[in-house]
Amino acid sequence: MGQFDYLNGLTLAYVGDAIYEIYVRDYLVRNGITKPNHLHRASTQFVSAKAQAMIMQAMLDCDGLLSEQEIAIYKRGRNTKSATSAKNTDILTYRVATGFEALMGYLHLDKQINRLEELIAWSFAYIGDKNGKETTK
Repeated sequence: MGQFDYLNGLTLAYVGDAIYEIYVRDYLVRNGITKPNHLHRASTQFVSAKAQAMIMQAMLDCDGLLSEQEIAIYKRGRNTKSATSAKNTDILTYRVATGFEALMGYLHLDKQINRLEELIAWSFAYIGDKNGKETTK
C-alpha cells in the first residue's frame, strides 16, 4: 500500500478537483479556446459533477480499464459523507463525481502521472465521442 492509501476520500477529491481542472484548462487553451466565456462554457463539458459522473461510470463500464485499487479509491471518494451538498445535481451524481475526483487526486499525490494522464486522455476522448467531437468549438 502507498502512503496515500489511507487519506480521506474528500481530501483526495479536493486535490483531484484542482488537478483535473488544470488539465482541462490546458487542453482547452491548447485547442484554441481563449475567450473567458467560451472557456467557461467548454470546461463544464468536463468538470461539472454530471460530466465527471458520466465519465466515471463509463470508466467503470469499460472492463479492465481501472485496476482494483483504482476502483477502491473511487469508492472511498464516492462513499465519503460531505458537509457540502450538490448545487446543480442530485446527491448520487455528486458522490460519483467526488469518487472520480478522489481517483484523480490519488494518482497525482502518488506520483502516478503517466496513469493519471492516461485516464484524463481517456476522459477527454470519451467526452469528445459523446459530444460528436465538438468539445473544442
